[in-house]
Amino acid sequence: MAAMVSLHEVVDELEALGDESAAFVNRNTGEVYSVRDEEAGMIDDGVDTGDVPEWLSDEMPRIREVLESEDWLPLPTRFDIHEWAIMDGFAHSIEDADARDELLTAIRGRGAFRSFKDAVHRRGIHEDWYRHKTVTLGRIAADWLDEHGVTYVDDLGAAPVMSGVEQRDPADNTPQAR
Repeated sequence: MAAMVSLHEVVDELEALGDESAAFVNRNTGEVYSVRDEEAGMIDDGVDTGDVPEWLSDEMPRIREVLESEDWLPLPTRFDIHEWAIMDGFAHSIEDADARDELLTAIRGRGAFRSFKDAVHRRGIHEDWYRHKTVTLGRIAADWLDEHGVTYVDDLGAAPVMSGVEQRDPADNTPQAR
């Protein structure tokens, strides 16, 4: 029987993803592991472990296993997740028209991510935003795990009650991983 993957751990990895890294889940052990593109490139290029720093040399066999074993599945990438759509969904969930309009304006044009985050902090709804993002990433991760037949435990807890600004049900605006 395959081990159960922690949904919380998967969401933490999805939140931490950068442009130059990928996260994987082991379908048999439930372990989640991240690999930077640079490390993957070293494996692809056949770099000798003696030519890398000691701390990385110790990790190279594990990185090779993650990249080459069919037991390890690549999780959705940062590009699959579409954080802009998550921000848009959050903005549309806000009942207060002024706050909603400010957030929708913030995500338009250059610097949208920074403007949005500044606006949620200015409005005092940043904790609501982070909860919304975690819940949405949880849905994306759960859908992905279901799609790939990976058993998981939903240890994110019940959906949090939003505070500060009244919100509508975000279910209609929930983006999905592609």
